[in-house]
Amino acid sequence: MIRARGGVVPAVDTDVVVIGAGQAGLSAAYWLRRRGLSFVVLDSSSGPGGAWQHRSPSLSVGALHRIFDLPGYPFTPPASGSAASVVSSYFRDYESAFALPVVRPFRVESVSRLASGFQVGPYIASGVINATGTWTAPYVPFYPGTFAGRQLHYADYRGPEEFAGQRVLVVGGGASAIHVLAELPSAYWVTRSEPVFHRDFTEEYGRDVVARVAERVAAGLPPRSVVSVTGLGWTDLARTAQARGNLERHPMFDRLVAGGAMWGSHFEPFDAIIWATGFRAALSHLAPLHLREPGGGIRMEGTRVVREPRLHLVGYGPSASTVGANRAGRAAVHELASRDLALC
Repeated sequence: MIRARGGVVPAVDTDVVVIGAGQAGLSAAYWLRRRGLSFVVLDSSSGPGGAWQHRSPSLSVGALHRIFDLPGYPFTPPASGSAASVVSSYFRDYESAFALPVVRPFRVESVSRLASGFQVGPYIASGVINATGTWTAPYVPFYPGTFAGRQLHYADYRGPEEFAGQRVLVVGGGASAIHVLAELPSAYWVTRSEPVFHRDFTEEYGRDVVARVAERVAAGLPPRSVVSVTGLGWTDLARTAQARGNLERHPMFDRLVAGGAMWGSHFEPFDAIIWATGFRAALSHLAPLHLREPGGGIRMEGTRVVREPRLHLVGYGPSASTVGANRAGRAAVHELASRDLALC
């Protein structure tokens, strides 16, 4: 029995708890099913779709970078439609096709260590696969000053209509910023460093990028985003932003003021600021395990946490992409099933 808010609830034993039902979590669930292990997938959202269901409805499926198929179930997107709707429907069909035991909405507040494994809510598991991604941990850097207009993170952006007639400052040098710049009639773009656009990504270059991100997590350092290493692709969204005249990049401002921003003594007025400044890994529920290294990150070997070998992080660091998440899900299940005697 487990004491919880509202009383005592019976413990539920399972081989593995998967936290998160996005690309990485569903991939892990597929391979757990193939291995014949007992498991449950805990998802904080009210419906299928992972982070995709929360994306702006203005982001069309045709504008996406490639979304790789989940294992065993091809993804054939329509020519049109919102990415949020299309990808969420694909995830919903996937969960149904493989009868995946997804429990939602279930917000994991903490993961505790037990002699036999872990406790996650009422679940007692020999292993945990964490697939919580980054969407619930948007990052906004601090800058001095106070802005009187509207400010929002890209996570709350829902399309250009609400900014009609407004002058908008877009902050950030990643794909999220490019999406916004492609949709706003007029925007002022600032980044900390000069953006680098690549027209061609070779397979060799891609492997080098992933290796560099993996080196950081292997050393116990916080992972950098993959796009911060790769640069920006010359996508349809980038071409649209260029056609709108929105790809003229400016350096970061020095401070905010009530009606805009200042670069030294130079003032630019704005009605709103969109912080397309990325996300951090959503790992606060793992804090009771004390996994952080002196460098601020979590030391990894593949998907396995060095300090807690039966805990795997997928969709984290070098696997923070749709194809990377697929591979990481399979690797995590293989490690748990072959190395941990409790799961053999």
